[in-house]
Amino acid sequence: MSTPPLASGPDGPAALRPLLDTVLDALTSGARARSGPLPAGGPQAVTARITDALGDVLPEHGDPDALRTLVHALAEGAADPADPLCAGHLHSPPLAVATAADLAVSALNPSLDSWDQAPGASALEAEVTRALARHIGLADALATTGGSESNHLALLLARETHGGVRLVCGANAHHSLPRAAWLLGLPDPVVVPAPRGTLDPAALDAALTALSGPLLVAATAGTTDAGLIDPLPEIAGLCTAHGARLHIDAAYGAGLAFSDRHREKLAGLQAAHTVTLDLHKLGWQPAAAGLLAVARPRDLAALHHRADYLNAEDDTEAGLPDLLGRSLRTTRRPDLLKTAVTLRTLGRTGLGALVDQVCARAREFAELVREHPGFDLYDRPTISTVCFRPAGASDDTVAALRRRLLHEGRAVLGRARLDGRLWLKATLLHPHTRPDELAQLLKLAEGTTPR
Repeated sequence: MSTPPLASGPDGPAALRPLLDTVLDALTSGARARSGPLPAGGPQAVTARITDALGDVLPEHGDPDALRTLVHALAEGAADPADPLCAGHLHSPPLAVATAADLAVSALNPSLDSWDQAPGASALEAEVTRALARHIGLADALATTGGSESNHLALLLARETHGGVRLVCGANAHHSLPRAAWLLGLPDPVVVPAPRGTLDPAALDAALTALSGPLLVAATAGTTDAGLIDPLPEIAGLCTAHGARLHIDAAYGAGLAFSDRHREKLAGLQAAHTVTLDLHKLGWQPAAAGLLAVARPRDLAALHHRADYLNAEDDTEAGLPDLLGRSLRTTRRPDLLKTAVTLRTLGRTGLGALVDQVCARAREFAELVREHPGFDLYDRPTISTVCFRPAGASDDTVAALRRRLLHEGRAVLGRARLDGRLWLKATLLHPHTRPDELAQLLKLAEGTTPR
């Protein structure tokens, strides 16, 4: 048996080229077999098809057609974010140019735990993270896997900078924030009311007045349920007045900074000590593409760590960059290449246009809901999320309708509990969605359209 070819090296591109044709053909055939935004049949049917495609996971002898078979099976069993009827989550269809760039990362396989494993990638990451941080008014940023890791890092930096800290967050805060407090051994968070989905400044003022010791206030710019943005300028002013540190979880909303039309919704963001960003949401990047931006680069000193085989002191003194303090992870991909390619290819105005398009589609969809006598609209969208429900339906009916659409593979809608009721949630991140597709999504939510 001949030795399998490698993806990198002088012969790598030639070895990859026919395999890419196989992958692209299998993606096409798998999507055709699925014929919708989600595979039909529910979990049991999907598991059965995947199990059949896998066969013996570790056979005695290999199957040269495994690439085609398994990529086809994965595509057939995928929730396709590029289908306009797949609108349940903050799960964007990735740009082709970003996906192509990500292939280069897989082929070259740099690891950003030491400079000698990723010379070019480390330089590229440093430039891109700084540029993105400065675009939102901060100084530097770390690459992360997404919002949860970024929020965890924000709490860690606050704890290490102040010798301990207590989290104060709204009832609307992302679940990763109280979870990070638990993981870091911090006191139970102080949860401030968030009527109508946004943090109440008066309640925050009362909480900060009653509390003592180092405090970290976490605000949200783009909640996962309704896409709402806390009153950031007021919160920032309260943090200044009470001497509290401010973190803003803008995993969803930070992409608004690319848009001339919508960036004012992020007023106050630049007052934060740390900000979470996710470009696999309003950035159309393949996951993962998260960042934690920081206002004070000196706070990153808390992450310093020494491992002689990666960042020996004499090497760093001789000028080799020390990368271990740029993440809690050791081995990690240079995920900023795809982002750098996207930024250079589209520019700020190109990305801003995509942001404007999805926000416009959300407003159009909300208007369809508002005008339909059979539905209740929660509120006009702040970003690109629309929450709605059949008028007069019970929560059980709403939940069952959503599950039926999922089981039949006809549409992917999310769910959100707001003001004590269950709502269907459409998160519109497909920039090319047409008006007739919005109408179809609403028709499916009626539960009356024949298959």
